[in-house]
Amino acid sequence: MTFGLLLLRLLLAALLCGHGTQKLFGWFGGAGPDGTAVVFERWGFVPGRRMVLVAGAAEVTGAASVAAGLLTPGGCAVVVGTMTVAAVASSPNGFWAQQGGCEVPFWYGAVAAVLAFTGPGGWSLDHAAGLDGLDGYGWGSGALALGLAAAAVPLTLRSRVLRARPQITTR
Repeated sequence: MTFGLLLLRLLLAALLCGHGTQKLFGWFGGAGPDGTAVVFERWGFVPGRRMVLVAGAAEVTGAASVAAGLLTPGGCAVVVGTMTVAAVASSPNGFWAQQGGCEVPFWYGAVAAVLAFTGPGGWSLDHAAGLDGLDGYGWGSGALALGLAAAAVPLTLRSRVLRARPQITTR
C-alpha cells in the first residue's frame, strides 16, 4: 500500500504541475498567463491574468505538497478547491473531457480528497516528521470542507460577473 500511495501521489502531482505550468509559463503547449487569461475572462474570472496566476500557483503548490506528502490535508484542500472551481467552469460542456467537460478537474479533485482521507502513506515527509496522524475521517473531512469553502469565493465572484453580462440571444 505504501508504494501505491506514493505512485498515486506522484502521478496526480505531475499532472497538476503540468497544468499549473501551462498557465504560469506556457510550458507543455500551454498558453501562458496572457493566453489563458482570455479563457478565464470568458468563463467570468476577472481580472483574468490575476486569476490565472492564482490558479496556476495553487496547482503547483498543491502538487508539491501532494508529491512530497508534506502537510497532506492542506495540499489536498488546495487541490480540491482549485479543481472545484475548474470543474464548475467547465461543467456547462457536460461531464466528459472530449466535449470540454468537467471530467478531468473532477477526477483530480476526487483523488486529492481520497488522499486527504487515507494520508500520504509511509513514504512521505509527513511520515518522516512523525505527522502520521494527519489522515482519517476528521482530517479528510476538514480538507474537503476547506477546499470547497475556498472555492466558493472565486465562484461567487464569477457568478456576479456572469449575471452582470448582457445576455446574448440567438433569435
